[in-house]
Amino acid sequence: MKRIGIFGTIAALVVVVAAVVSFSVYTVDQTKQAIVIQMGKPVGGISGPGLHFKIPFIQQVIYFENRILVYDAPPAEILTKDKKNLVVDNYTKWKIVNPLKFYKTVKSEMGAQSRLDDIVYAQLRVELGRHTMEDIISVTRDDIMKIVTEKSDVRAGDYGIKVVDVRIKRADLPEQNEKHVFDRMRAERERQAKQYRSEGEEESLKITAKADMERTIILAKAYKESEVAKGEGDAQAVKIYADAYKKDPEFFEFTRTLEAYKKSLKEDTTLVISPDVKFFKYIK
Repeated sequence: MKRIGIFGTIAALVVVVAAVVSFSVYTVDQTKQAIVIQMGKPVGGISGPGLHFKIPFIQQVIYFENRILVYDAPPAEILTKDKKNLVVDNYTKWKIVNPLKFYKTVKSEMGAQSRLDDIVYAQLRVELGRHTMEDIISVTRDDIMKIVTEKSDVRAGDYGIKVVDVRIKRADLPEQNEKHVFDRMRAERERQAKQYRSEGEEESLKITAKADMERTIILAKAYKESEVAKGEGDAQAVKIYADAYKKDPEFFEFTRTLEAYKKSLKEDTTLVISPDVKFFKYIK
């Protein structure tokens, strides 16, 4: 019975020692960082990855993320330099770089996001207010976001936070302004369309006039060439006829007289002339 009592006592002591040791040791993962608090106040430094010790039951360990976090802020309205309201949807990449300061100022990630929301929105409002809507949407957005990131990082340093990057996901017009903007854009597109149509009609008239002129020149040139060819043909025909008739002048006179008869003595034609006229010698 005494042996059983001794063994029981030893076993109890071993359990107590194991429990004390287990509560005295804590492990920090590669993705985490930790601080030890005692009576609600941080004690010691920042614990990095590995095995660490603390006073059991008195001290507690609070873990913080050691990786880059992302805070997606709700959309908010911002006034630009050209007095345009923009609904800006942005996000912030941030990291806890000083857990002790972080715990003392904002306590948790939720508290940090609340502070980041105020800091980043204030810097966005200032920087975007110095630029027009066109610059923000297309031209200088990267430069603007670089400035916002740097200034936000300086402000967030008071809370043990490093702002890695600030980006705009979307920049839209408020719903009440969309119809006005769309109407103006439509009017601008219609004006451009009318201008393009006018320029097209002008170009069409130029092309048509040029084509008509070229057609007239081609037709005149063709008519000239045809008349020259016809004249040359007629001259050649006359020469052939002359050469042919020259061989028999009497036959030539006879055929020409018959052609004259054919042209002048048509059906129902009445002539009152002397029969001794030389013109009718072949009729006799």
